This record gives sequence, structure tokens and C-alpha cells, in this order.
Amino acid sequence: MRKYITLLLFVTFITNNQAQDRSEKIQLETTLVAPKTITKLGEGSYLIDFGKAFFGTVQLESKKAQNDSLVFHLGEKLNDQHKVDRTPGGTIRYQKVVLNGLLANKTIHLNLTPDKRNTSGAAILLPESMGTVMPFRYCEVANLTIPIEELQFFQKAVHNKFNDNASDFTSSDKVLDAIWDLCKHTIKATSFTGYYVDGDRERIPYEADAYINQLSHYSVDSVYTLGRRTNEYFIDNPTWPTEWLLHTVLMFHADYMYTGDLAPLEKYYENLKLKTLMDLEREDGLISSSSPHLNQKLINELGFKKPDTKIKDIIDWPPAQKDTGWKLATAEGERDGYEIVPVNTVVNSFYYYNLKLMTEIAGFLGKKEDVSFFKNKAAAVKKVINTKLFDAEKGYYIDGENSTHASLHANMLPLAFELVPEEHVESVTAFVKTRGMACSVYGAQYLLEGLFKNGEAQYGFDLITETEGDRNWWNMMEVGATMTMEAWDVKYKPNSDWNHAWGTAPLNIITRYMWGIKPKTAGFEIAEIKPQLAELSHTTIKVPTKNGIISGTYQKSEKSELYTLEIPKGMSAEFTIPSSPRKIFFNGKKIKKNKTVILLESGINEIQLKQ
Repeated sequence: MRKYITLLLFVTFITNNQAQDRSEKIQLETTLVAPKTITKLGEGSYLIDFGKAFFGTVQLESKKAQNDSLVFHLGEKLNDQHKVDRTPGGTIRYQKVVLNGLLANKTIHLNLTPDKRNTSGAAILLPESMGTVMPFRYCEVANLTIPIEELQFFQKAVHNKFNDNASDFTSSDKVLDAIWDLCKHTIKATSFTGYYVDGDRERIPYEADAYINQLSHYSVDSVYTLGRRTNEYFIDNPTWPTEWLLHTVLMFHADYMYTGDLAPLEKYYENLKLKTLMDLEREDGLISSSSPHLNQKLINELGFKKPDTKIKDIIDWPPAQKDTGWKLATAEGERDGYEIVPVNTVVNSFYYYNLKLMTEIAGFLGKKEDVSFFKNKAAAVKKVINTKLFDAEKGYYIDGENSTHASLHANMLPLAFELVPEEHVESVTAFVKTRGMACSVYGAQYLLEGLFKNGEAQYGFDLITETEGDRNWWNMMEVGATMTMEAWDVKYKPNSDWNHAWGTAPLNIITRYMWGIKPKTAGFEIAEIKPQLAELSHTTIKVPTKNGIISGTYQKSEKSELYTLEIPKGMSAEFTIPSSPRKIFFNGKKIKKNKTVILLESGINEIQLKQ
């Protein structure tokens, strides 16, 4: 049985990108995880499996002393001999530690060697008092001359404050359950710096990584300080990809919808306007990172410290082999052969979505003139995209102006951002479904959003629960990872790691689109519940909000579907009926079958749909 002991720490962080007066207290927890199994490998040699990888070190205490040195091998991965893999490949972690004997009844922490890449430069630094941490699941100990029963081992895991009981999900599909658990653990375990960082290789916040991390984190816990701290970090520390900059508005908008706190929007409103990159507009409203307006002055205003920073379109990552020199499993990388032209569909889809969200943000702040400004601009950009970047003959979007190629990315993003006119949704969706998972784990966020927003819940469900091949979340678990990986497999990104929260799209998709639970109004005063549960026959969920936990159960029989939803005190919810049932019963009373939305009050609500 796994045991946990949680200690609360308050530490002062000063990142190398912050001035001394911007230091802030970050609340971290240290959890001591007992071994799941201990296996004898040979005389004096044992393999300790803690069950899941965490960032931290090993804590041990012995009842007896040992004069001889002990050798420890920590790692995320096992080799074929069921030992800690000393050469795991990519950025999968391994480290050897030699301990010069044991003192009786003394708590010992293994001192790890820091990695230069993730403890210098732009990396988020941990306080010296915390020591060095690394991600590991396994600890192999050798040259133990006293009985192992005399020792007590713990995985000393460091993570941000996290309420494990705030969220839960189960269903009739055990693959889906396992993937949700994988993603939830990833969110908790990767919070060890007090910021949303990309993974252990760099430990640097990147906007796209952080946005997916935020959506998943806010879906499983209502401790929002980590996300808000990361959002603020990006104001002065943006990163170079065009689309990453275009995630900034998305993060601030999402935070407001979950927290209902206007202060960050008020404080950074002018900067958010800059981060839309509308200064790069040409006459017809489309933007390009090749614009002559992308000068040193604008680069400085965007927050870059180096005026010669090159802002470039990323589309997806990793790119094609010719761009990286890597021997990838596919020469197209994760871009589905995207033709990157100066004025392209991916960047301008993000731009349109920024304008759409800025219309809402301006409204939240009571800026009526700006509401009209952004609304008109969004409408104009939408019209131009659907005129110049849409192939009317074929019924789907091309990669950009004058391009002859159409990719998954150029079509899934317009679907996700509600850019596609109603008359073309069917043809664009049909094209997207011909491409499969021809995107990275990052791109999967928008692929799945586009599908669920446009009536393709079953296909989205099938992609999440796919177990064949290696371009899926099941493969991550099959190869041994206990956190979502940076790429579908190391062969797709040779330096990839096993601890990237940007791979957690299924978690927030299950919560926000399968169960369809999102804030309808800021601060979850009114929740939206719009289920699309595909082929599931039963499922339960718990979703945290700032006002309490929304709990739901679903049971499907041959002729009936029953939803039971408990809404916290002080909240209400709008439940969208997901099908066209013959009869609808709400709390035991029959209601009109032409009703599409039911208002749920706080307390327990039952909706029964009979076919």
C-alpha cells in the first residue's frame, strides 16, 4: 500500500528573470511517498518502485549503521533487465549517487547533481535550501550489507499545493480512465517550480505549454495562484514563436473566467492589446511575422530583452527533419507537411481568436469603444480568412496565401476557433478526419477542441482512447511514462522528455467538452454543462470551482439516460440537453421535449432522457 506524508513549505523564489524586489512567496508541499514495491535483484541489491515519477529526491533512514558505501541509481525508466536504465535516451532522466555509509537513526537525503541546462539561463531556479531535484520513479540500491528491512525509503516529492480530492473521473472505458489519471498526476508533479514550466530539460515557461497546463490545472484544482503567477511572468518574459505570443490573451481570459478577478485584466490590458500582434496587420487585416512593422521598437514593447530577437512562426513542434537535422520517424515532423508562407492560416486563426477574446475582455472592463473596435476587427479578419485562405472548390483551408497545400493544422484551428462558416463545417471536418493524429501532443489540444465543438465527439473520443500505434496517450503509458511525454515517442523528438504537461489535453477535454463543464460566466457564478459523452455507458466526475465542487454521474441504459448533478451553494448551471429525446424528466417532472437548456439550481438535480 502506498503511503503519503505531506509537509507544507513556504519558500521564497527569485527567478533569474526577475528583479530582486519582485520576489514572492510560493507555497510548495513536500510529499513523502512510500515504495509501491521493493524487489531483490541480487545480494545487497534492490529495486524500489515508487509507482509514479515525481520531482524530488530519496529520503531514507536506517535503524542500523553501515560503514561501506552504497550506490544508488535513480531514474524514470527501466531497461530490459528490470533495472534502472542507465542510458534511457532523449532527456529521460537517470542519475547515479554514491553514499558514504549510513548512520543509525538519522534522516538522509540523497544529494543530486544539478543539470546545467535546467539550472541556468532562462530556467526557473529553485531556492538553494531545497537542494537539487530530478524526476524519478525508480531507485536501485546496491552494496547494501545490512537487511533492507532495517531501512525506510521515501520518494521525497516536491510540488505546488494541490488538492487531490478536488477532482475525480471514472467511466466505463478503462483506457480513458487511465489517461485521465496520467494527465492529472502530470499536472501535480510538474508544478514543482511554482510556475508552469515546459519540462525538466529546460524548466522554462512557454506560453503554449502554459495554456494547456492552465486549462488542465484549472480543471482539477481551484488553487489558481500558480497559473496567475505564470501569466504575469509572460508579460516581461515572452518567448519567440509567433503563436506562443498569441496564447497570452487566451491565458488571461481563461483565468478571469475561472476566478472572476478583473485585476490582472485591468493591470495588463494595454500589454494584452500588444500581445495580439495587431501592429503586424497589413491593409486587409491579416498579420505576418515577416511584417516590416516587426521592428526593434515593437520587439522591446512586447517584452523582449534583446532587440534582435527573431519572432518566427512555429505551426507545430518538432518541425521537419531538414529544419532540425534530427533523424525523425517522419520527414514532415509534426506539421503534416505544412507550407509555411509569410501570411499563413495558423497564425491568422490565432490572431482572429485573440481579437474575439479581446472583444470580451474589453466588455468585462466596460470599455465600450474597444468592444466595437475589436468586434469589427475580428469580423473583418474572419471574412478575409474565409475569402483568401479557403479553397471553396475543395471545401477546406489551405496553409496560407498562395499556398497549394492543405494540412490538418490549417483546418483544425479554424474549427477550434469557430472561424468556419456553418455551410463549410461538414467539409472541413471531413478533411480533418482524413488526417488522423498528424500533429504533436500540443496540436492535439486544438484538434480535439475543434472536433468536440463541431459535433464529432465520437471521433474525438476514439483519438483519445486509441491503443494501436504510437501516436497516442496509451503509448506513453506502454513505454513506461507516468507523466505525459513531450512527444508521442522519442523517435518523433530525439531529445524529448517524460514530464511535459502540454501533453495533458485529454484531461481538460474530458472535463470541458466530454462532460462539458466550464464557467458560463466569470468566476463560475453560472456554470455551463454541455455533455458529449460519446459511447460511454456510465461515468462520474468531480470538477472544482472557486465556489465548491460540481459533481456529476451519468448512467445509460437501452432506452434511458440519467444525469445526476450536484451544484455548489451560491451557483447555478445551464445544462444543455445533448440529444433529441422522446421524453425529458427534470427532478421527476416531465418537461417540454423541445426544451434545449435546463437551469440547474444549487443542490442535487436529476435529468432523465427517455428515447
